[in-house]
Amino acid sequence: MPRVKLIEPKFFHFKTEIFIRISDINYGGHMGNDSVLTIAHEARIRFLKSINQSENKFYNCSLIMADCAIEYKNQSFHGDKLSIGLSVTEISKIGFDLFYLITNNENTIAKIKTGIVCYDYNKKKTVRLPNDFHMKFS
Repeated sequence: MPRVKLIEPKFFHFKTEIFIRISDINYGGHMGNDSVLTIAHEARIRFLKSINQSENKFYNCSLIMADCAIEYKNQSFHGDKLSIGLSVTEISKIGFDLFYLITNNENTIAKIKTGIVCYDYNKKKTVRLPNDFHMKFS
């Protein structure tokens, strides 16, 4: 099976820092693979808050994750301060991709891509990406 290879964007729309908690550490003594996605989720929440939105109140709809890919590069340990760069990429009619670059000092810890889709929970179907978001990030 070919390895996942994610292409880093040229710039990032948002940056934040997160410290590794003891609950992020696995039996190997380093950050668990599942915690990487949790850290990406926290970064996504912070990004949305920075543009006065949230996952369940995104303009006039909600957001759901349709897919994700993670490329693990290096280990991270309890107490490490991670820097997360987040970029909006691949905008479509119903959603967009988010790319996350997680680093610790100069070391890349992980590269992540999540596919985000606009969704109406009342109608139980996907809806068009709000024009305000599209205009801001295209």
